Amino acid sequence: MHTKKVVDFIVSWLTDYAKNANMEGFVVGISGGVDSAVTSTLCAKTGFPTLCVEMPIHQAKSQVNRGKEHINQLKERFSNVSTEVFNLTSVFEEFKKQDLNTKDNPLLDLSLANTRARLRMTTLYYYAGLKRYLVAGTGNKVEDFGVGFFTKYGDGGVDLSPIADLLKSEVYAIAKELNVPESIQKAAPTDGLFGDNRTDEDQIGATYNELEWAMKMQELGYISENFKDRKKVVFDLYSRLNRINQHKMTKIPVCKIPPKMKEN
Repeated sequence: MHTKKVVDFIVSWLTDYAKNANMEGFVVGISGGVDSAVTSTLCAKTGFPTLCVEMPIHQAKSQVNRGKEHINQLKERFSNVSTEVFNLTSVFEEFKKQDLNTKDNPLLDLSLANTRARLRMTTLYYYAGLKRYLVAGTGNKVEDFGVGFFTKYGDGGVDLSPIADLLKSEVYAIAKELNVPESIQKAAPTDGLFGDNRTDEDQIGATYNELEWAMKMQELGYISENFKDRKKVVFDLYSRLNRINQHKMTKIPVCKIPPKMKEN
């Protein structure tokens, strides 16, 4: 991949979109991960005001520290970068108090993890509304169009997606080109939504390199029977996640009423 050309292309695309939309800047949620670091740097390179928002909810100290390291570096490099810290821990805790009858529900932890993501989305749009900014998404191609590893109307609720056509390995290549802090480039990917140390690999059951391979194999028309051992396990895992998460990746279905039913 020609990383510099890709960087220039995305920066140009972001610039044109903001101008055509008559908006005044970008807002990006900063997690301490490589995707948000790359996205915020690309936005900063447009010259448009770029607001980096930290939104901790019982966040691990290592994630917070990486996020702050990135923001400090970005502010040193770009005068158009600003930051806000919006601690959502108390909001999240108050939210949980409103329904005390779900503590034995096996889906509670997952639902609360998605709630964290949706509280953050609401916060980003709060700032976007105040400043007439665009909310820039941080999802990559594997997450957004492969396995659906994002929260619908959480981190999936954005105005535009600058890195959603990049595989995770390509995001890392762009991160190196953009001089994203080494601590972020080396950190194990995690969504940080469960308040523990679980990584994306722990949740998904495969590495991003494995998922990229499976994505390519599916695109080439291969089926499960073409593989065995670990490759079969990964291909089947990818295929299942791709299938069950289509509701995240396709347009919202609209019930189309036959015209004759609307006639008086």
